[in-house]
Formats: sequence, structure tokens, C-alpha cells
Amino acid sequence: MYIFKAAVIGAGAMGAGIAQVISFSGLPVVLKDVDQAFLDKGMATIRKIYQVRVDKGKMSAGDLDAKMSLITPALDYAEFSDVDIVIEAIPEKMSLKKKVFADLDGVCPEGTIFASNTSALSITEMGSATRRPHKMIGMHFFNPANVMKLVEIIRGEGTDEETVADLVSFTESLRKIPVVVKECPGFLVNRLLMPYLNEATLCLQEGAATALEIDAGMRDYGWPMGPFTLMDFLGLDVCADVGAYLNSQYGDRMKGAEMFERLVKLGRLGEKSGAGFYGYGGETDEPVKKLVAELSAGKKTVFTPERLMYPMLNEAARCVAEGIADTKDIDMAMIAGSGMTYHGDRLGPLALADKLGLDVIVGGLEELEKLYGPRFHPCDKLYELVKEGRLGEKTKAGFLEYV
Repeated sequence: MYIFKAAVIGAGAMGAGIAQVISFSGLPVVLKDVDQAFLDKGMATIRKIYQVRVDKGKMSAGDLDAKMSLITPALDYAEFSDVDIVIEAIPEKMSLKKKVFADLDGVCPEGTIFASNTSALSITEMGSATRRPHKMIGMHFFNPANVMKLVEIIRGEGTDEETVADLVSFTESLRKIPVVVKECPGFLVNRLLMPYLNEATLCLQEGAATALEIDAGMRDYGWPMGPFTLMDFLGLDVCADVGAYLNSQYGDRMKGAEMFERLVKLGRLGEKSGAGFYGYGGETDEPVKKLVAELSAGKKTVFTPERLMYPMLNEAARCVAEGIADTKDIDMAMIAGSGMTYHGDRLGPLALADKLGLDVIVGGLEELEKLYGPRFHPCDKLYELVKEGRLGEKTKAGFLEYV
């Protein structure tokens, strides 16, 4: 199915960014919100993105006006009678999302694809609120949507292959990289990223190192930014919510650091609130240091890059075992979605595990388990590959094959 017209529900940062990406591709798009102020702010955000391109000489002022004319702001569903796809980008509350899709079911054509930009919630459950679960699918953009290339495409239990194929084609038409993912809590990138971010936060709250030291250590390891800089950018409330959801679904190995909840209660949500792990503008990180002093009393732990990385590699191995995505797609998704590198090389978690040696990873996880508990226990897939002698690059076979 060719998509001639799209709609986006929610004019916040993500919704506005998605609408801009669609308009940039040349398609008309309706941007809907329930609040005129939010709608005005969303349209202003889109204009600002385009103005940056004008200022850099990448487009003319006339081009800017032409792209903006493709976007129709709306407070109701009057413009939805002929849309081919609707992308929902509202807050991560299942009840709200189900209500929106139930409403859309009554105003959109039968063939309209319903897509959710959720970062973790069940696509199948959303589809149950409609009469078209076969047309319900996840389309998870990464922030900022106008910059990040990755889009996770998530099949619900009822999603048909035609819908998946249509969304892959649509994503490619937006000049994005689609990665098709089997539905699971957190999908792919967030499922892999949260153990890494959580372990960094545990290191901080245990007094193993400062946020600056941990960020510097992970930049030296190869990441484009440290975990605390990244979390402040993403929003600590978002990290806390995603972490709590993953904990509810996967159990104690995803149990979130106490510091997330404490900082959110202090209103330290990251860059957007002027304070997170770091202070911005006139704010400082003194409240964070006091919190660390309180939470770390009597603890003696150590920060190493491996303590952060090995849980991610372990979770990636679980995703392989569960068939969440193709092996190469897992690596591509982490590179495109998080900027993951290793000492300057673009390596995803599985290629990195192969490079380090799967026997080394298993041994390292077992040592960390002795020190910090069962969240580090190596998964069965890692043990299986080591037993088979598939240790990675050094044996020419691991998660990947080497000539």
C-alpha cells in the first residue's frame, strides 16, 4: 500500500519531530493535539528545525514555507477521513493509547495503519482496543526524530505481513533505517540500553565513581557520550518509567537503581528541567552529591567499563535466543539507535562480544555475579556457544561467522 497522507497524534517533542520528518519527505501530514498551546509549540518546533536548515544554506526560505504548508495542525479528527497511516506519540500510558486507537477506529478508513511510537508498551494490547489488530504496529522513532536514523518496527501478535512490509517501505521513504523487531517488553534498543544505564547509576549511588568519572570512562571505551549525559538528555523521568516497566516484566535483573526515583522526586529530570545528574544554567550537582553520600554509606564497590557493558551483552544474547531480531539487525539497531562504538569502531553488542571472546564475557559475568549478585548471571545462550567452541573472532565463529 502506498501512503499518500499521514497523521501524527501528539505535538510534543517526539510528535513534532515525526511530523517534520514526514513533511520533509514531501507527504502531507496532520498534526493533532488536544491543546492549542501544545499544538502551537509543536508547529514552532517544526519551523525551528527547518529554520536551522535555512540558516545552514541547506534549503531556501521558500522551501521552508512549502514544507510547513504540508502540515495541518488539528484539534479534532476532521482531517482523518483519508489518512493512510496514523502515528501515535502521546505519553506512555496504556489507557490513554487504547482510548486514542479506539477513537481512531471510528474515524479512519479500514485500510489505515495504526502505529504507536511507544518505547516499551505492548502493541498487541493496543491493537485489542480496535477492530483492526492486523493493522496495529509499533513504529518507534528515536529522539531527536529528525536526526536519529533508526526506527524500530514492532510486530504485535495480530500484525499481518502486509502491514509490516508497508511500514518498512514507508520508513525507508523517510530516509530512516527500519529494523523489524518481535514484540517484547522494551523491544530491542531500550531493553539493551537500560541495563547499561542502570548499572552506571548503581555505580554512582554506591560511590564507586563520580558521574564525571563514569562518563569519561565510557567515552574512553568508545561511546559518543557518557551514560549520565545521555540520561540527562533522555529525561530521568523517562528512564525511571521505562526501567520500572522492564523490572515489572523481567524481574530483578532489571531492578532500577533507587537514585532514579529519588532524583525524579527532587524534580531533577535532566536538561529539560535544568537539573538531572548534572546541573544546567544556575543549577549545580550538589544535591546529587549529597544523595550519593546518603545512599553509598558503608558500600565498597568498583566502577569498570565492563561492569556496565557486560549486562548489555548478556541481554543481547538473550534477544538472539528469543528471536527478537536478526543477529545483524541487533547490532545495527544499537549502532544507529545509540551511537554505540568500541574504541572508534562501529560495533554493536554481538560483534563486540565476538571481538572480546564469548568465553571472556562468560568469565567476566561470573566474576561480577560473585561480587554484585544474580543480575550478572550469564544467559544460557552464552554458555551454549562457549560449549560449542564458538568463542567469537578467535575461533572464526560466535554470534557471527568470520572468514
